[in-house]
Formats: sequence, structure tokens, C-alpha cells
Amino acid sequence: MTNIELAKGTKNIEPELKLIRNRIISLITKTFELYGYSPLETPTLQRFDVLASKYAGGAEILKETFKLKDQGDRDLALRYDLTVPLSLYVALNPQVKLPFKRYEIGKVFRDGPISTVRFREFWQCDADIVGSSSILVDAECVNLFSTVFKELNLDIVIKVNNRKILDGIMDYSNIPNELRDSVILVIDKLEKIGIEGLKKELKEKKLSLEQIDKLVKLMDVKGNNKEKLNSIKKFIKDNQGIKEFEELIKYAPQIEFDLSLARGLSYYTGSIFEVKLKNSEMKVTVASGGRYDNMIGDFLQNGQKYPAVGISFGLDRIELLMKAEGKTLTKVYVIPIKQTEKASEIVQELRNNSINSDMDLMDRSISKNLDYANTYGIPYVVFVGEDEVKKNKFKLRDMKSGKEELLDIKDIVKKLQ
Repeated sequence: MTNIELAKGTKNIEPELKLIRNRIISLITKTFELYGYSPLETPTLQRFDVLASKYAGGAEILKETFKLKDQGDRDLALRYDLTVPLSLYVALNPQVKLPFKRYEIGKVFRDGPISTVRFREFWQCDADIVGSSSILVDAECVNLFSTVFKELNLDIVIKVNNRKILDGIMDYSNIPNELRDSVILVIDKLEKIGIEGLKKELKEKKLSLEQIDKLVKLMDVKGNNKEKLNSIKKFIKDNQGIKEFEELIKYAPQIEFDLSLARGLSYYTGSIFEVKLKNSEMKVTVASGGRYDNMIGDFLQNGQKYPAVGISFGLDRIELLMKAEGKTLTKVYVIPIKQTEKASEIVQELRNNSINSDMDLMDRSISKNLDYANTYGIPYVVFVGEDEVKKNKFKLRDMKSGKEELLDIKDIVKKLQ
């Protein structure tokens, strides 16, 4: 017998949650367009060799890639992010005018561990700029984060690091090139595992005590942005990443320098961003991003540079933080009392005036209809009975205050618009 259940790591988006999701998407879309980004839609289904390219997300993310074959025995995969498909788009369209500012909102897939905040099918809301190496672009990404979360009324901290600083730390600590990606993945877990956990995992990577001591010394610096920068400058000289961070903070002073921030994807080349909530039990990342200057040029293999930077909002996680203002977008619910025909006319008139309206289609009692309106948080109901039809005035009830008014349809429209 077939088990009637969802695939692991997926979920249904119920109506009340979908309404929240739609509001978030609408707000993010509006903000992206406010900043001059245009929409782009890329295929969910991608060639596996493209996603598996050494110029793409790296070996770690490839472990979580859903792979399949078509009827021609070609290797395909579901995209694990929206950045690699964007890079492929630019590579296939070299005539695109630069800088190219695009946004995309869509599903991505990862065959990884699941939890209440981690899914295998989830949505990302991305904005990217291709073609500019200016630090102003990095600052614009930071300001996009600030604008969106301010509109969502969520208090955030924007953590920033730079891959070139991490490379400088690797040089100072004498970490061999073949171990750097795996060491960076360990560093990225510092917030979860702490300094002692970091030391333990670095030992497991067969690093020497001297290498570990040097690395931990820099990872454990304390203080504000300026104090942290001054601390690492003593050990890392003339580092381009430090210079870029110091320039970035002039345009985006709200950022917080976090040396342990590495992100798992290997394509980052400069600034790295991560957004978390302040004073929240939910410690997960709700948005992230960074600069990836080499990916597109490496795809093309023509020696040309396509500097790029992008950010991504985790829609599924953000919506978990949002409280529903109501379980429906219906503004008024019409209750016919043996006056179905007239009630239908009123509903149509309300809809003609762009008022979200519904009516009883089940021939229920008044009490059951009021209970239904309360359950879905519908703010108003209109009663349509014999007396109301004779007077051509209808009782409008405010469901929150309980106040009732006898109004003609024009006045009802005026009140609800």
C-alpha cells in the first residue's frame, strides 16, 4: 500500500501561510525594483556538468545536489541555488549590457539534512549585479538587506567578512592550499562549535599545533569593527580584503565584522554577507550573499573578467518569523438571510469596486457564518435579509468592535475602499 505522505524536506503552503509569503515576495520585489533590478527567470532543471563544474558551487554543495537522467540518458540536476544559473545566463549571452542588475525569486533544491527551518525544496529571493568591481555595489547589497528587513519590521545584524581576509589568515597560518576549503568550512561553524570545538576539528584535519594556534589566535579577536581590524593588521600585512572592508564600512556603517564568517560555497572571492535576527531564539541565517568575481569568466574561459556580487533572502525562514495579520485577504463577507440573489448582486458590486469579497455558499445559519468569518479573520460582514432589501440599506458589522451600521451599498463601498 502506498504511503500517503509528503516527500521528506517538503511542505504544503497552507492559505494563511501563502498570504504571508505573498506579502513578503511583494515587498522584496518592490525593493529590488526600487534599486533598479530587473526580473530574470532561469530553468529549475540544469545540466549536471554545469552545476558540477569546478567553477560553480564546489564539492561540498555537490553532495546535496539532486541528480537525475532524462530519456536520452543525459545527466541533469535540480538547481541548488540561483547564482550558478545566472552565471550561465550571462555566459550564454555575452552581449548583455553591463552592469547587469537582475533579481530572481524561485525554488531551489538541496538533498541535505532537514529540520523545522531547513528544507530540501525551498525558495530564494536573489539580487545580483554583474560587471562592476566597485565597492559601492557591495554597499548597495548591504543597504538592500537593511531596507527589506526594516519594511518587514525585523531587527537584524548584518555580518560581513572578506574571502581575501580569510586567504590572508590561511597564509599567515601556513595552511596548505589543498586543505584550505575544508578548513574554511570548519571556521564557518565557529559560532556553533566554539573555540574548543574549532581546535578539535582542526586537529582532525591533521593541522599542526602551530598552525592551529595561529589560526585560533586570529579567529578569537574581540571588540568592535575598528578594534578587530587593528588586531588582525598586526599579523596580516597589505591585505586587499582589509582595504575593501574599510572602504565598505564608509558606505555601510551598519555592518558587523565577523572573521569566522566563511559561507560554504567556494565561489566567493571578496565580501561575504550573512544576516541574522537580533534578540531572537531563531539563530539561523535569514539572508546571505557575497562577491564572486571569477565564476562567469571561468565559465566562458575567454580570459575576460565579469565581476559580480549578489545576495539571497531565505523566504521560508523569513515567513516563519512573520505573524499573520489575518488568515485571508477577504475584507467583507456577505451573509444572505433567504436573500441569495440580492446578496450575489451586492458581492459583485463590491468586487467591481476592488473590494475583496465573499459570501455564504453553504446556506448556513447566521451564527455559523459569523463563526466562519471570525475563524478566517474577515474584518467585516454584511447582512442581507428581507427588511434590508425593502429599505435598500444593509447592516455592516465591524467584526473587531462589534459596531453595526445600516448603510446603502454606495456608503458601504465608500467605507470599505
